[in-house]
Amino acid sequence: MFDAQLILERIVDNWPVWLVTVTLVVAATIDGVKLKVPNWITLPMIVTGWIYSGVFFGWEGLGWSLAGTAVGLGLLLPAYAIGGMGAGDVKLLAGVGAWVWSTVTLYAFCLSAVFGAVIAVAMVLYRRAWSKHKNQFFMIFHEILTVRDPNVLSEIAAERKSSMLLLPYGIPIAIGTICYFALTGMLL
Repeated sequence: MFDAQLILERIVDNWPVWLVTVTLVVAATIDGVKLKVPNWITLPMIVTGWIYSGVFFGWEGLGWSLAGTAVGLGLLLPAYAIGGMGAGDVKLLAGVGAWVWSTVTLYAFCLSAVFGAVIAVAMVLYRRAWSKHKNQFFMIFHEILTVRDPNVLSEIAAERKSSMLLLPYGIPIAIGTICYFALTGMLL
């Protein structure tokens, strides 16, 4: 039986998760159009997550929020450091961490990585450029293993950027995080 009032009550009870969900949808939409997640979304998301956690859960909550932010940053900063991801994507996952803390952020990231891989493969297959991108993937993987200097890797990535098929990673972050919310019952 469909109980609209019960669903509305659950949404109100879980408003922080819904706020993050709406923010992720907006960020993913902008990233899909502009290949950029703007600071006017990510920075307020991070700061309001800290404020929310501190106000509703005290110093301990603020600590968990800061830890979640650090997890979000730590998971994507290596890819950013070598030029494989934009700063907005990193800050978006940090914003998720600020609101839902470290464990949820880690699991949401894992689902996001799966969705990112699926979307990347689909993009390559759609463009019928499997051979080109497979070769680029192995070349990048080899560079990571041999060069090991993030500054040099970032320079190489910047030179190669115009020939790369770019994945707006805000989309997989949104899909993976929202799916995690849904699978774990955090939305309702």
